[in-house]
Amino acid sequence: MKTTFRRHLALILCILLVATLLLGVLFWAMFTRGLTQMAEDSLQNTAKSVGGLVEAYSAAYLNDWSFRTNLAVAADASDNDILICDTRGIVRICAADIQSCDHLGRSIGWKSADRLFREGSRNLSDEASELYGEDRLAVALPVKLEDGTPLCIILVSMPRSAMTVLTGKTLRIFALVALVVFVAAIIATPYLTRRETKPIRDMAAAARQIAHGDYTVRVPTGHQNEEIEEMAVAFNNMTVALQNSETVRQEFVANVSHELKTPMTTIAGYMDGMLDGTIPKEKYGYYMNLVSTEVRRLSRLVRNMLNISRLRDQGVPKDQLVDFDLCEAAGKTLLSFEQPINQKNLNVDVDMPEIGLFVRALPDAVTQVLYNLMDNAVKFADEGGTLSVRVRPQSGKAVVTVGNTGPTIPAEELPLIFDRFHKTDKSRSTDRDGAGLGLYIVKTIVLAHGEDIYVTSRDGKTEFTFTMPLSS
Repeated sequence: MKTTFRRHLALILCILLVATLLLGVLFWAMFTRGLTQMAEDSLQNTAKSVGGLVEAYSAAYLNDWSFRTNLAVAADASDNDILICDTRGIVRICAADIQSCDHLGRSIGWKSADRLFREGSRNLSDEASELYGEDRLAVALPVKLEDGTPLCIILVSMPRSAMTVLTGKTLRIFALVALVVFVAAIIATPYLTRRETKPIRDMAAAARQIAHGDYTVRVPTGHQNEEIEEMAVAFNNMTVALQNSETVRQEFVANVSHELKTPMTTIAGYMDGMLDGTIPKEKYGYYMNLVSTEVRRLSRLVRNMLNISRLRDQGVPKDQLVDFDLCEAAGKTLLSFEQPINQKNLNVDVDMPEIGLFVRALPDAVTQVLYNLMDNAVKFADEGGTLSVRVRPQSGKAVVTVGNTGPTIPAEELPLIFDRFHKTDKSRSTDRDGAGLGLYIVKTIVLAHGEDIYVTSRDGKTEFTFTMPLSS
């Protein structure tokens, strides 16, 4: 099976090879074109210089020995071949051989000569190639007297092989550089590719660990590659989410196993006692009431645990937040404890704004918080003690405090008071109706709203304080 590394390497090498070939072809074409244009310009300048020399000698140039000498010097200086043709295109003078030359008497063609005098200077590479018997680059310049009478044609040329030598050397240099770059790329690509694919291999290894149940694994971040960095961060976020889900699942299982064990054992004991005759028939009603109570307690427990799991996983749905009067909710909740308050002869201290205080939250959830806190306050207050409920605005928040007078919670217990199933040894261990989830539910609801809750307990007075966002 091909790995990402091999596919990546093959792709890079193919792209590099194609790019090098394409660049070489384009470079060769542009260099050749530029070199040809430069050569044509040089030939044109030489032709103009010779044209000026011919005009200086006028019609006597054919028989003037000094003209031929100057023409040979011009040919040597420019390193070009120069031919002078008459108005019919027949070669009369060759700068390469002043006395005799194989080109003398040959013609470039009367049609080409006639067109030159009509149109001016032009490229005559084909005609020059036929004269010299080799591929040449040539330009021709017609020369006229002052009165416009045609005088001669100057043909300046050079062999294309001279340019080929130059382009060949340049191409060899280019090919050598390209080969060095290609070899360097082949050597460097494995290292670079392995470095780029290492984060992916790390993620694959981490995914295998997660598949075996290890949700603590994390992949390194801080990569310079933006896409790899985003993938690593997303992978770690996913792992955190999985770990949280697994924690919630384990907590739920622990909750169920912890809290269902005692009532289920009690129910099973009562039912077995009735089945085997240990419990007399006349007491069936009494024990069935106990079984019913335990079953209802189990139902409340399961419902509470499901609510906790939903809040921890989903948080508070923004579209379900509404504005309501927190003072009214606190007052109604307090009234529901009228009977237990009277039974314990508690003094009730209420401090709330008369005009009410509106907050934006989930009404049922906040009512559950108030109920749980007041239930605890009433339950653990001393006989004839005080139950206090205060609601006040502060720094854009609604601050609610529920307190009671009673046993002081030890300082070492305060950090654990909101943990699930935690019961202080002195104040709550005898509470058979509680499941140890009341304060845990309170904290979960408050935190789900993005708010905070804390507890203080000193000198026989315990107070729970939480906040809620005021309506805008």
